[in-house]
Amino acid sequence: MRPLTLWSRLLAGLALSSAALLPAQAAVLKVVGWNDLGMHCMDSDYSVFSILPPFNTLHAQVIDTTNNKLVTSGVTVSFEALADLGGSRNTYSVGKTNFWDYAKPLYGADLPPGIGLTGLGTAGVTPQAMSWQATPAMWEAVGIPITPVDDTFKKNTYPMTKVVVRDSTGTEVAHARVVLPVSDEMTCVACHASGSQDAAKPARGWVYDPRGPEKDYRRNILARHDDQHLGTAKYKKALLAAGYSKKGLLDSADGGHPILCAACHASNALPGTGQVGISAMTSATHTLHASVINPNTGLKLGDDKDRGACYMCHPGAETKCLRGVMGNATGPDGLPSIQCQSCHSTMAKVGSPKRVGWLQQPTCQACHYDGKRDLMAVNAKGQVKTPADTRFATNANVPAPGFNLYRFSKGHGGLQCEACHGSTHAEYTSSHDGDNQVSIDTQGHVGTLSECSACHSNLRTTANGGPHGLHTIGQAWVGGHGNAAERDRQACAYCHGADFRGSPLAKTAAVRDFNADGKKKHYEAGTQVTCYDCHNGPGGNLARKAQRAEATRLVTAAH
Repeated sequence: MRPLTLWSRLLAGLALSSAALLPAQAAVLKVVGWNDLGMHCMDSDYSVFSILPPFNTLHAQVIDTTNNKLVTSGVTVSFEALADLGGSRNTYSVGKTNFWDYAKPLYGADLPPGIGLTGLGTAGVTPQAMSWQATPAMWEAVGIPITPVDDTFKKNTYPMTKVVVRDSTGTEVAHARVVLPVSDEMTCVACHASGSQDAAKPARGWVYDPRGPEKDYRRNILARHDDQHLGTAKYKKALLAAGYSKKGLLDSADGGHPILCAACHASNALPGTGQVGISAMTSATHTLHASVINPNTGLKLGDDKDRGACYMCHPGAETKCLRGVMGNATGPDGLPSIQCQSCHSTMAKVGSPKRVGWLQQPTCQACHYDGKRDLMAVNAKGQVKTPADTRFATNANVPAPGFNLYRFSKGHGGLQCEACHGSTHAEYTSSHDGDNQVSIDTQGHVGTLSECSACHSNLRTTANGGPHGLHTIGQAWVGGHGNAAERDRQACAYCHGADFRGSPLAKTAAVRDFNADGKKKHYEAGTQVTCYDCHNGPGGNLARKAQRAEATRLVTAAH
Protein backbone atom coordinates (compact mmCIF):
# COMPACT_ATOMS: atom_id res chain seq x y z
CA MET A 1 0.00 0.00 0.00
CA ARG A 2 1.30 3.44 -0.91
CA PRO A 3 2.08 5.82 1.95
CA LEU A 4 -0.37 8.40 0.58
CA THR A 5 -3.18 5.91 0.98
CA LEU A 6 -2.07 5.29 4.56
CA TRP A 7 -2.14 8.99 5.36
CA SER A 8 -5.55 9.41 3.73
CA ARG A 9 -6.96 6.55 5.80
CA LEU A 10 -5.57 8.04 8.99
CA LEU A 11 -7.16 11.38 8.22
CA ALA A 12 -10.50 9.81 7.32
CA GLY A 13 -10.59 7.58 10.40
CA LEU A 14 -9.48 10.24 12.85
CA ALA A 15 -11.32 13.32 11.58
CA LEU A 16 -11.77 15.79 14.42
CA SER A 17 -15.17 16.88 15.65
CA SER A 18 -16.40 18.92 18.60
CA ALA A 19 -19.10 18.25 21.17
CA ALA A 20 -22.23 20.37 20.97
CA LEU A 21 -22.17 23.18 23.51
CA LEU A 22 -24.90 23.32 26.13
CA PRO A 23 -25.43 25.82 28.95
CA ALA A 24 -22.77 25.82 31.64
CA GLN A 25 -23.21 23.05 34.19
CA ALA A 26 -23.48 23.82 37.87
CA ALA A 27 -22.09 20.41 38.81
CA VAL A 28 -18.57 19.95 40.15
CA LEU A 29 -16.49 18.40 37.37
CA LYS A 30 -13.26 16.45 37.37
CA VAL A 31 -11.23 15.32 34.39
CA VAL A 32 -8.92 12.34 34.15
CA GLY A 33 -6.48 12.03 31.26
CA TRP A 34 -4.04 9.42 30.07
CA ASN A 35 -1.83 8.29 27.22
CA ASP A 36 -2.99 5.03 25.68
CA LEU A 37 0.47 3.41 25.85
CA GLY A 38 3.22 3.61 28.41
CA MET A 39 5.49 4.83 25.63
CA HIS A 40 5.00 5.94 22.04
CA CYS A 41 7.98 5.36 19.78
CA MET A 42 9.30 7.42 16.89
CA ASP A 43 12.45 7.20 14.80
CA SER A 44 15.52 9.21 15.74
CA ASP A 45 16.25 9.70 12.02
CA TYR A 46 13.96 9.58 8.98
CA SER A 47 16.47 10.01 6.15
CA VAL A 48 17.13 6.28 5.61
CA PHE A 49 14.06 4.38 6.80
CA SER A 50 11.14 4.75 9.18
CA ILE A 51 9.31 2.36 11.47
CA LEU A 52 7.00 4.86 13.19
CA PRO A 53 6.24 8.58 12.79
CA PRO A 54 5.89 11.01 15.71
CA PHE A 55 2.32 10.05 16.60
CA ASN A 56 1.12 10.28 20.19
CA THR A 57 -2.35 9.80 21.65
CA LEU A 58 -4.14 11.55 24.50
CA HIS A 59 -7.47 10.49 26.05
CA ALA A 60 -9.69 12.15 28.64
CA GLN A 61 -12.99 11.61 30.42
CA VAL A 62 -14.94 14.25 32.35
CA ILE A 63 -16.82 13.24 35.50
CA ASP A 64 -19.82 15.00 37.01
CA THR A 65 -19.12 14.30 40.68
CA THR A 66 -22.43 15.82 41.78
CA ASN A 67 -24.67 13.62 39.65
CA ASN A 68 -22.40 10.56 39.45
CA LYS A 69 -22.07 10.36 35.68
CA LEU A 70 -19.76 11.00 32.76
CA VAL A 71 -20.12 14.35 31.03
CA THR A 72 -20.78 13.88 27.33
CA SER A 73 -21.72 17.41 26.24
CA GLY A 74 -21.87 21.00 27.39
CA VAL A 75 -18.11 21.37 27.65
CA THR A 76 -15.06 21.61 25.43
CA VAL A 77 -11.83 19.76 26.17
CA SER A 78 -8.41 20.85 24.94
CA PHE A 79 -4.73 20.15 25.56
CA GLU A 80 -1.66 22.35 25.78
CA ALA A 81 1.96 22.18 26.91
CA LEU A 82 2.80 22.35 30.60
CA ALA A 83 6.10 22.43 32.46
CA ASP A 84 6.80 19.15 34.26
CA LEU A 85 7.78 18.79 37.91
CA GLY A 86 11.38 19.63 37.05
CA GLY A 87 10.52 22.69 34.99
CA SER A 88 11.08 21.06 31.57
CA ARG A 89 8.68 22.32 28.90
CA ASN A 90 8.10 21.01 25.37
CA THR A 91 6.08 23.42 23.20
CA TYR A 92 7.25 22.71 19.65
CA SER A 93 8.73 19.92 17.51
CA VAL A 94 10.16 21.58 14.41
CA GLY A 95 13.96 21.48 14.52
CA LYS A 96 13.98 18.61 17.00
CA THR A 97 13.49 15.90 14.34
CA ASN A 98 13.96 15.63 10.58
CA PHE A 99 10.54 14.00 10.18
CA TRP A 100 9.08 16.92 8.19
CA ASP A 101 11.96 16.76 5.70
CA TYR A 102 10.94 13.23 4.74
CA ALA A 103 7.23 13.00 5.57
CA LYS A 104 6.17 13.13 1.92
CA PRO A 105 8.37 10.34 0.51
CA LEU A 106 7.74 8.20 3.59
CA TYR A 107 4.07 8.81 4.35
CA GLY A 108 2.85 10.55 1.21
CA ALA A 109 1.93 13.63 3.23
CA ASP A 110 3.03 17.14 2.28
CA LEU A 111 2.78 18.44 5.84
CA PRO A 112 3.28 21.98 7.08
CA PRO A 113 6.17 22.09 9.55
CA GLY A 114 5.00 21.06 13.01
CA ILE A 115 1.76 19.45 11.85
CA GLY A 116 1.33 15.70 12.30
CA LEU A 117 -0.32 13.09 10.09
CA THR A 118 -3.83 13.77 11.46
CA GLY A 119 -3.65 17.55 11.31
CA LEU A 120 -2.72 18.16 14.94
CA GLY A 121 0.30 20.08 16.12
CA THR A 122 2.34 19.15 19.14
CA ALA A 123 1.16 20.22 22.58
CA GLY A 124 2.03 23.90 22.50
CA VAL A 125 1.25 27.27 24.03
CA THR A 126 -2.05 27.54 22.15
CA PRO A 127 -4.73 25.03 23.28
CA GLN A 128 -5.88 22.48 20.69
CA ALA A 129 -9.31 20.88 20.80
CA MET A 130 -9.73 17.22 21.64
CA SER A 131 -12.35 15.29 19.69
CA TRP A 132 -15.42 13.75 21.32
CA GLN A 133 -15.86 10.06 20.54
CA ALA A 134 -19.30 8.75 21.51
CA THR A 135 -18.67 5.01 21.36
CA PRO A 136 -15.92 4.88 24.00
CA ALA A 137 -17.45 8.02 25.62
CA MET A 138 -14.24 10.01 25.82
CA TRP A 139 -12.32 12.87 24.32
CA GLU A 140 -9.19 12.10 22.36
CA ALA A 141 -6.37 13.69 20.41
CA VAL A 142 -4.75 11.18 18.07
CA GLY A 143 -1.55 11.81 16.16
CA ILE A 144 0.14 14.48 18.29
CA PRO A 145 3.66 14.88 16.78
CA ILE A 146 5.51 15.45 20.04
CA THR A 147 9.22 14.62 20.36
CA PRO A 148 11.40 13.60 23.34
CA VAL A 149 13.34 16.88 23.32
CA ASP A 150 12.31 19.86 25.44
CA ASP A 151 12.61 23.54 24.55
CA THR A 152 16.16 23.72 25.92
CA PHE A 153 17.08 20.75 23.68
CA LYS A 154 17.47 18.41 26.62
CA LYS A 155 16.18 14.85 26.28
CA ASN A 156 12.89 14.37 28.13
CA THR A 157 10.83 11.32 27.24
CA TYR A 158 8.01 12.30 29.61
CA PRO A 159 6.80 15.76 28.47
CA MET A 160 3.85 17.06 30.47
CA THR A 161 0.58 18.33 29.00
CA LYS A 162 -2.43 20.03 30.53
CA VAL A 163 -5.91 18.79 29.67
CA VAL A 164 -8.41 21.60 30.20
CA VAL A 165 -12.22 21.44 30.46
CA ARG A 166 -14.17 24.64 29.76
CA ASP A 167 -17.89 25.35 30.02
CA SER A 168 -19.96 27.08 27.34
CA THR A 169 -18.73 30.49 28.48
CA GLY A 170 -15.10 29.46 27.98
CA THR A 171 -14.39 29.34 31.69
CA GLU A 172 -11.99 26.65 32.88
CA VAL A 173 -13.84 24.27 35.19
CA ALA A 174 -11.34 21.40 35.49
CA HIS A 175 -7.89 20.37 34.37
CA ALA A 176 -5.48 17.43 34.59
CA ARG A 177 -1.72 17.11 34.33
CA VAL A 178 -0.91 14.25 31.95
CA VAL A 179 2.40 12.88 30.68
CA LEU A 180 2.60 12.34 26.93
CA PRO A 181 5.48 9.83 26.78
CA VAL A 182 7.57 9.57 23.64
CA SER A 183 10.89 7.91 22.86
CA ASP A 184 13.28 7.75 19.92
CA GLU A 185 15.36 5.07 21.63
CA MET A 186 14.41 2.31 19.18
CA THR A 187 17.78 1.14 17.95
CA CYS A 188 19.59 -1.66 16.17
CA VAL A 189 23.05 -0.24 16.81
CA ALA A 190 24.31 -3.10 18.99
CA CYS A 191 24.46 -5.49 16.05
CA HIS A 192 24.22 -3.31 12.94
CA ALA A 193 26.67 -0.50 13.62
CA SER A 194 29.69 -0.63 11.31
CA GLY A 195 32.38 -2.81 12.83
CA SER A 196 30.08 -4.57 15.30
CA GLN A 197 28.71 -8.09 14.69
CA ASP A 198 30.23 -10.02 11.78
CA ALA A 199 26.99 -11.95 11.37
CA ALA A 200 25.22 -8.71 10.45
CA LYS A 201 27.92 -7.40 8.11
CA PRO A 202 26.65 -6.60 4.59
CA ALA A 203 28.24 -8.45 1.69
CA ARG A 204 29.59 -5.17 0.31
CA GLY A 205 31.14 -4.40 3.70
CA TRP A 206 30.24 -1.97 6.46
CA VAL A 207 29.14 1.42 5.20
CA TYR A 208 30.95 3.44 7.92
CA ASP A 209 28.70 6.44 7.31
CA PRO A 210 30.56 9.60 8.42
CA ARG A 211 27.28 11.40 9.21
CA GLY A 212 26.84 9.51 12.44
CA PRO A 213 25.62 6.24 14.01
CA GLU A 214 21.90 6.77 13.31
CA LYS A 215 22.37 6.83 9.56
CA ASP A 216 25.20 4.30 9.70
CA TYR A 217 23.36 1.34 11.22
CA ARG A 218 20.25 2.05 9.18
CA ARG A 219 22.15 1.91 5.90
CA ASN A 220 23.85 -1.31 7.03
CA ILE A 221 20.41 -2.83 7.66
CA LEU A 222 19.15 -1.91 4.19
CA ALA A 223 22.31 -3.30 2.61
CA ARG A 224 21.93 -6.55 4.56
CA HIS A 225 18.24 -6.72 3.58
CA ASP A 226 19.20 -6.37 -0.09
CA ASP A 227 21.82 -9.11 0.33
CA GLN A 228 19.16 -11.56 1.45
CA HIS A 229 16.44 -10.77 -1.06
CA LEU A 230 17.64 -8.77 -4.06
CA GLY A 231 17.36 -10.78 -7.26
CA THR A 232 14.24 -12.70 -6.30
CA ALA A 233 11.05 -12.09 -8.24
CA LYS A 234 9.08 -11.50 -5.02
CA TYR A 235 11.49 -8.76 -3.92
CA LYS A 236 11.41 -7.04 -7.30
CA LYS A 237 7.63 -7.04 -7.22
CA ALA A 238 7.55 -5.59 -3.73
CA LEU A 239 10.05 -2.85 -4.61
CA LEU A 240 7.98 -1.86 -7.62
CA ALA A 241 4.70 -1.85 -5.66
CA ALA A 242 6.21 0.36 -2.97
CA GLY A 243 7.77 2.76 -5.46
CA TYR A 244 11.37 1.97 -4.51
CA SER A 245 14.45 1.56 -6.69
CA LYS A 246 14.69 -1.74 -8.55
CA LYS A 247 18.33 -1.82 -7.44
CA GLY A 248 17.25 -2.27 -3.85
CA LEU A 249 16.34 -0.47 -0.65
CA LEU A 250 19.77 1.06 -0.02
CA ASP A 251 19.90 2.49 -3.52
CA SER A 252 16.45 3.99 -3.02
CA ALA A 253 17.35 5.57 0.33
CA ASP A 254 20.69 6.87 -0.93
CA GLY A 255 18.82 8.37 -3.87
CA GLY A 256 16.59 10.45 -1.58
CA HIS A 257 13.62 8.13 -1.18
CA PRO A 258 13.77 6.73 2.39
CA ILE A 259 12.06 3.43 3.16
CA LEU A 260 8.86 2.97 5.12
CA CYS A 261 9.27 -0.55 6.53
CA ALA A 262 5.50 -0.98 6.74
CA ALA A 263 5.18 -0.33 3.00
CA CYS A 264 5.98 -4.03 2.62
CA HIS A 265 5.69 -5.47 6.14
CA ALA A 266 2.21 -4.75 7.52
CA SER A 267 1.98 -3.09 10.91
CA ASN A 268 -1.26 -2.68 12.84
CA ALA A 269 0.30 0.43 14.34
CA LEU A 270 -0.06 1.90 10.85
CA PRO A 271 -3.45 0.70 9.53
CA GLY A 272 -3.65 -0.21 5.88
CA THR A 273 0.04 -0.97 5.40
CA GLY A 274 1.88 -4.01 4.04
CA GLN A 275 1.74 -6.17 0.97
CA VAL A 276 0.04 -9.49 0.44
CA GLY A 277 2.39 -12.44 0.79
CA ILE A 278 4.98 -10.55 2.83
CA SER A 279 5.30 -11.25 6.56
CA ALA A 280 4.00 -8.69 9.04
CA MET A 281 6.52 -6.40 10.70
CA THR A 282 6.32 -7.97 14.15
CA SER A 283 6.60 -11.47 12.72
CA ALA A 284 9.51 -10.69 10.40
CA THR A 285 11.63 -8.91 13.02
CA HIS A 286 11.02 -11.13 16.03
CA THR A 287 11.27 -14.43 14.17
CA LEU A 288 14.52 -13.43 12.46
CA HIS A 289 16.17 -12.08 15.59
CA ALA A 290 15.11 -14.81 18.01
CA SER A 291 18.20 -16.78 16.97
CA VAL A 292 20.58 -13.81 17.01
CA ILE A 293 23.25 -13.89 19.72
CA ASN A 294 22.93 -11.17 22.33
CA PRO A 295 26.40 -9.55 22.46
CA ASN A 296 25.87 -8.73 26.14
CA THR A 297 25.07 -12.26 27.33
CA GLY A 298 26.23 -14.65 24.63
CA LEU A 299 22.75 -16.20 24.57
CA LYS A 300 20.27 -16.22 21.75
CA LEU A 301 17.89 -13.27 22.12
CA GLY A 302 15.00 -15.72 22.02
CA ASP A 303 16.46 -17.70 24.94
CA ASP A 304 16.98 -14.73 27.27
CA LYS A 305 14.55 -14.64 30.17
CA ASP A 306 14.77 -10.99 31.17
CA ARG A 307 13.86 -7.63 29.68
CA GLY A 308 17.46 -6.88 28.74
CA ALA A 309 16.99 -8.89 25.55
CA CYS A 310 13.99 -6.75 24.58
CA TYR A 311 15.77 -3.54 25.53
CA MET A 312 18.41 -4.29 22.91
CA CYS A 313 15.95 -2.82 20.40
CA HIS A 314 12.90 -1.53 22.28
CA PRO A 315 12.96 1.59 24.48
CA GLY A 316 13.90 0.68 28.01
CA ALA A 317 17.55 0.99 28.89
CA GLU A 318 17.28 4.79 29.05
CA THR A 319 13.60 5.53 28.51
CA LYS A 320 12.25 3.04 31.05
CA CYS A 321 9.22 2.13 29.00
CA LEU A 322 8.29 -0.59 31.51
CA ARG A 323 7.93 1.57 34.63
CA GLY A 324 4.51 0.76 36.08
CA VAL A 325 3.71 -1.05 39.31
CA MET A 326 4.02 -4.46 37.63
CA GLY A 327 7.29 -3.71 35.89
CA ASN A 328 8.75 -2.36 39.12
CA ALA A 329 7.80 -5.36 41.27
CA THR A 330 10.86 -7.08 42.75
CA GLY A 331 11.48 -10.40 44.45
CA PRO A 332 13.50 -11.23 47.57
CA ASP A 333 16.67 -11.18 45.44
CA GLY A 334 16.00 -7.59 44.40
CA LEU A 335 15.52 -8.57 40.75
CA PRO A 336 12.36 -7.76 38.75
CA SER A 337 9.58 -10.25 39.44
CA ILE A 338 7.90 -9.60 36.10
CA GLN A 339 9.83 -9.50 32.84
CA CYS A 340 8.62 -8.72 29.32
CA GLN A 341 8.57 -12.47 28.68
CA SER A 342 6.30 -13.00 31.70
CA CYS A 343 3.44 -11.46 29.76
CA HIS A 344 4.45 -11.72 26.10
CA SER A 345 6.31 -15.07 26.17
CA THR A 346 9.45 -15.74 24.14
CA MET A 347 10.56 -13.81 21.08
CA ALA A 348 9.61 -16.73 18.86
CA LYS A 349 6.06 -16.67 20.26
CA VAL A 350 5.82 -12.93 19.74
CA GLY A 351 6.96 -13.40 16.16
CA SER A 352 4.66 -16.29 15.36
CA PRO A 353 2.95 -15.77 11.97
CA LYS A 354 -0.29 -16.85 13.68
CA ARG A 355 -0.11 -13.94 16.12
CA VAL A 356 -1.70 -10.59 15.24
CA GLY A 357 0.75 -7.88 16.23
CA TRP A 358 -0.41 -4.96 18.41
CA LEU A 359 -3.81 -6.62 18.90
CA GLN A 360 -3.18 -10.11 20.27
CA GLN A 361 -1.87 -9.32 23.74
CA PRO A 362 -2.12 -10.85 27.23
CA THR A 363 -5.23 -9.96 29.22
CA CYS A 364 -5.57 -8.66 32.78
CA GLN A 365 -7.34 -11.82 33.94
CA ALA A 366 -4.35 -13.93 32.87
CA CYS A 367 -2.70 -12.85 36.15
CA HIS A 368 -5.55 -11.33 38.18
CA TYR A 369 -8.10 -14.02 39.02
CA ASP A 370 -9.57 -15.86 42.03
CA GLY A 371 -8.11 -13.22 44.35
CA LYS A 372 -4.59 -13.97 43.07
CA ARG A 373 -1.84 -11.91 41.54
CA ASP A 374 0.20 -14.25 39.37
CA LEU A 375 3.58 -13.24 38.00
CA MET A 376 3.19 -15.09 34.70
CA ALA A 377 0.46 -14.41 32.15
CA VAL A 378 1.54 -17.36 30.02
CA ASN A 379 1.73 -21.07 30.75
CA ALA A 380 4.66 -23.43 30.22
CA LYS A 381 3.85 -23.59 26.50
CA GLY A 382 3.96 -19.82 26.17
CA GLN A 383 0.19 -19.56 25.73
CA VAL A 384 -1.77 -16.81 27.49
CA LYS A 385 -3.74 -18.26 30.39
CA THR A 386 -7.53 -18.01 30.29
CA PRO A 387 -8.97 -18.34 33.83
CA ALA A 388 -12.73 -18.57 34.30
CA ASP A 389 -12.83 -15.69 36.81
CA THR A 390 -13.60 -12.43 34.98
CA ARG A 391 -13.77 -9.95 37.87
CA PHE A 392 -10.66 -8.19 36.60
CA ALA A 393 -11.09 -9.17 32.95
CA THR A 394 -10.60 -7.02 29.90
CA ASN A 395 -13.70 -6.36 27.80
CA ALA A 396 -14.33 -8.96 25.15
CA ASN A 397 -13.99 -8.06 21.47
CA VAL A 398 -12.43 -4.61 21.84
CA PRO A 399 -11.14 -3.08 19.69
CA ALA A 400 -12.24 -5.81 17.26
CA PRO A 401 -13.82 -9.28 17.36
CA GLY A 402 -11.44 -11.77 18.95
CA PHE A 403 -9.20 -9.16 20.59
CA ASN A 404 -9.50 -8.14 24.24
CA LEU A 405 -7.17 -5.28 25.05
CA TYR A 406 -6.79 -3.45 28.35
CA ARG A 407 -6.21 -0.11 26.65
CA PHE A 408 -9.62 -0.31 24.97
CA SER A 409 -11.58 -1.72 27.94
CA LYS A 410 -13.88 0.13 30.32
CA GLY A 411 -15.55 -0.59 33.63
CA HIS A 412 -17.15 1.22 36.57
CA GLY A 413 -19.43 4.03 35.44
CA GLY A 414 -18.20 3.79 31.86
CA LEU A 415 -14.70 4.89 32.84
CA GLN A 416 -11.92 3.47 30.73
CA CYS A 417 -9.68 1.04 32.63
CA GLU A 418 -6.64 3.21 31.89
CA ALA A 419 -8.43 6.22 33.40
CA CYS A 420 -8.24 4.58 36.84
CA HIS A 421 -5.27 2.23 36.54
CA GLY A 422 -2.92 4.18 34.27
CA SER A 423 -1.43 3.51 30.86
CA THR A 424 -0.14 0.16 29.67
CA HIS A 425 3.40 -0.38 31.04
CA ALA A 426 3.00 2.72 33.26
CA GLU A 427 0.24 1.55 35.59
CA TYR A 428 -0.11 3.32 38.92
CA THR A 429 2.12 3.56 40.84
CA SER A 430 4.69 4.48 38.20
CA SER A 431 8.37 4.98 38.98
CA HIS A 432 8.17 8.29 37.11
CA ASP A 433 6.58 10.96 39.29
CA GLY A 434 4.99 12.78 36.37
CA ASP A 435 2.87 9.75 35.48
CA ASN A 436 1.34 9.79 38.95
CA GLN A 437 0.11 13.38 38.93
CA VAL A 438 -3.33 12.49 37.55
CA SER A 439 -4.06 10.11 40.42
CA ILE A 440 -2.63 12.51 43.01
CA ASP A 441 -4.63 15.46 41.69
CA THR A 442 -7.82 13.39 41.46
CA GLN A 443 -7.84 11.61 44.83
CA GLY A 444 -5.08 13.15 46.92
CA HIS A 445 -2.60 10.28 46.81
CA VAL A 446 -0.75 8.17 44.30
CA GLY A 447 -2.10 4.85 43.02
CA THR A 448 -5.10 3.39 41.25
CA LEU A 449 -8.15 5.66 41.51
CA SER A 450 -9.87 3.96 44.43
CA GLU A 451 -11.29 6.72 46.61
CA CYS A 452 -15.06 6.83 46.12
CA SER A 453 -15.11 10.48 47.18
CA ALA A 454 -12.81 11.40 44.29
CA CYS A 455 -15.67 11.03 41.81
CA HIS A 456 -18.78 10.95 44.02
CA SER A 457 -19.78 14.02 46.03
CA ASN A 458 -22.56 12.02 47.67
CA LEU A 459 -21.35 8.61 48.78
CA ARG A 460 -23.65 5.62 48.66
CA THR A 461 -22.95 2.63 50.86
CA THR A 462 -22.83 -0.49 48.69
CA ALA A 463 -21.49 -3.97 49.29
CA ASN A 464 -20.55 -4.70 45.69
CA GLY A 465 -21.47 -1.73 43.49
CA GLY A 466 -17.98 -0.31 43.16
CA PRO A 467 -15.29 -1.11 40.59
CA HIS A 468 -14.79 -4.86 40.17
CA GLY A 469 -17.56 -5.52 42.70
CA LEU A 470 -15.84 -3.54 45.43
CA HIS A 471 -17.65 -2.18 48.48
CA THR A 472 -17.68 1.50 49.43
CA ILE A 473 -14.28 2.73 50.62
CA GLY A 474 -14.04 4.84 53.78
CA GLN A 475 -15.76 5.46 57.09
CA ALA A 476 -19.19 5.09 55.50
CA TRP A 477 -18.53 1.38 55.05
CA VAL A 478 -17.44 0.65 58.62
CA GLY A 479 -20.94 0.70 60.09
CA GLY A 480 -22.46 -1.57 57.48
CA HIS A 481 -19.74 -4.06 56.72
CA GLY A 482 -20.74 -6.45 59.49
CA ASN A 483 -24.18 -7.11 58.05
CA ALA A 484 -22.70 -7.61 54.58
CA ALA A 485 -20.19 -10.12 55.96
CA GLU A 486 -22.92 -12.05 57.73
CA ARG A 487 -24.93 -12.31 54.50
CA ASP A 488 -22.06 -13.48 52.33
CA ARG A 489 -18.80 -14.15 54.12
CA GLN A 490 -17.14 -15.67 51.06
CA ALA A 491 -17.57 -12.44 49.15
CA CYS A 492 -15.22 -10.88 51.72
CA ALA A 493 -12.72 -13.70 51.31
CA TYR A 494 -12.02 -12.78 47.68
CA CYS A 495 -10.04 -9.70 48.76
CA HIS A 496 -9.42 -10.26 52.48
CA GLY A 497 -8.09 -13.79 52.03
CA ALA A 498 -9.46 -17.26 52.58
CA ASP A 499 -8.40 -17.02 56.23
CA PHE A 500 -9.64 -13.40 56.45
CA ARG A 501 -6.21 -12.28 57.56
CA GLY A 502 -5.64 -10.06 54.54
CA SER A 503 -4.24 -10.26 51.01
CA PRO A 504 -2.60 -7.84 48.57
CA LEU A 505 -6.11 -6.93 47.36
CA ALA A 506 -7.03 -5.72 50.86
CA LYS A 507 -4.19 -3.22 51.23
CA THR A 508 -5.09 0.34 52.16
CA ALA A 509 -4.18 2.78 49.40
CA ALA A 510 -3.61 5.64 51.83
CA VAL A 511 -3.44 6.42 55.54
CA ARG A 512 -6.87 5.74 57.04
CA ASP A 513 -8.44 6.37 60.44
CA PHE A 514 -11.73 4.66 61.26
CA ASN A 515 -14.16 4.88 64.16
CA ALA A 516 -15.64 1.48 64.89
CA ASP A 517 -18.00 0.97 67.83
CA GLY A 518 -16.54 4.02 69.56
CA LYS A 519 -12.97 2.83 69.08
CA LYS A 520 -10.45 4.42 66.73
CA LYS A 521 -8.43 2.29 64.33
CA HIS A 522 -5.40 3.63 62.42
CA TYR A 523 -3.98 2.12 59.22
CA GLU A 524 -0.81 3.16 57.45
CA ALA A 525 -0.84 3.09 53.65
CA GLY A 526 -0.20 -0.43 52.37
CA THR A 527 -1.62 -2.21 55.43
CA GLN A 528 -3.62 -5.36 54.75
CA VAL A 529 -7.03 -5.05 56.39
CA THR A 530 -8.14 -8.20 58.19
CA CYS A 531 -11.12 -9.41 60.19
CA TYR A 532 -8.84 -9.71 63.21
CA ASP A 533 -7.94 -6.03 63.36
CA CYS A 534 -11.00 -5.10 65.39
CA HIS A 535 -12.59 -8.38 66.47
CA ASN A 536 -11.92 -12.09 66.58
CA GLY A 537 -12.14 -13.00 62.93
CA PRO A 538 -15.11 -12.98 60.57
CA GLY A 539 -17.42 -14.38 63.26
CA GLY A 540 -16.49 -11.78 65.83
CA ASN A 541 -19.61 -9.70 65.35
CA LEU A 542 -21.85 -12.74 65.52
CA ALA A 543 -20.27 -13.81 68.82
CA ARG A 544 -20.71 -10.35 70.29
CA LYS A 545 -24.31 -10.22 69.14
CA ALA A 546 -24.95 -13.56 70.79
CA GLN A 547 -23.34 -12.34 74.00
CA ARG A 548 -25.41 -9.16 73.96
CA ALA A 549 -28.59 -11.10 73.24
CA GLU A 550 -27.86 -13.45 76.12
CA ALA A 551 -27.15 -10.51 78.44
CA THR A 552 -30.42 -8.86 77.41
CA ARG A 553 -32.29 -12.15 78.01
CA LEU A 554 -30.82 -12.50 81.49
CA VAL A 555 -31.66 -8.90 82.41
CA THR A 556 -35.21 -9.35 81.13
CA ALA A 557 -35.60 -12.60 83.05
CA ALA A 558 -34.35 -10.97 86.27
CA HIS A 559 -37.10 -8.40 86.06
